[in-house]
Amino acid sequence: ILACARQLYRDREFGSMVLELNASDDRGIDIVRGPILSFASTRTIFKKGFKLVILDEADAMTQDAQNALRRVIEKFTENTRFCLICNYLSKIIPALQSRCTRFRFGPLTPELMVPRLQHVIQEEGVDVTEDGMKALVTLSSGDMRRALNILQSTSMAFGKVTEENVYTCTGHPLKSDIANILDWMLNQDFSTAYRKITELKTLKGLALQDILTEIHLFVHRVDFPPSIRIQLLIKMADIEYRLAAGTSEKIQLSSLIAAFQVTRDLVVAEA
Repeated sequence: ILACARQLYRDREFGSMVLELNASDDRGIDIVRGPILSFASTRTIFKKGFKLVILDEADAMTQDAQNALRRVIEKFTENTRFCLICNYLSKIIPALQSRCTRFRFGPLTPELMVPRLQHVIQEEGVDVTEDGMKALVTLSSGDMRRALNILQSTSMAFGKVTEENVYTCTGHPLKSDIANILDWMLNQDFSTAYRKITELKTLKGLALQDILTEIHLFVHRVDFPPSIRIQLLIKMADIEYRLAAGTSEKIQLSSLIAAFQVTRDLVVAEA
């Protein structure tokens, strides 16, 4: 929206035509009735065009402030346009939603992210490998800002951006580590699997939550009979819920290994 505003208004008039308020600014009912109201109500002399009010993270505004805003939007629609930016639409009151047009911005696709990342890499002269680039796109999951942050921190920490370095820098479990964990849970006895996974967790500083998320992707790739896979996924969902409630990681790790061992025994019994 700022890029649009810069195109609409020349640099000289930008300050007088655009009012931007962020979540860090006070945006209570007093501000809506004061600065926003006075900015919207004054017309621009000698200049055609609309004034622009940008309210970033508008979902953090109080109900009262949003209620006060709806009258302002309605009253000064001839000379002012309002842009409300928010993460959660449900936190904007329906009265404001009906006065606005909604634009939804989804996560960026890899086709859009890669060319921009390559441009930054070229300009900055960063050494990035092919698998490093893939890891950046995978971990950022459509968030360009996050991709650039990971790229910068990995480049500063390791000099070369490879898949392993990216995963190490973000503290994310490596694909090979997850494959090993899955292998141990399905092919070793309980105590060996528990010991090896605990050692790996301590060595690499992995959180069980991350391991669980990654293993979930692997479970869909392993060729389990459907009924058994369903049981396993339900167990994993329970463990994730318990972790979110703040339970002991050691007990939940035991539970995860147990779920996989039960699955293994069921597969063997069916075979």
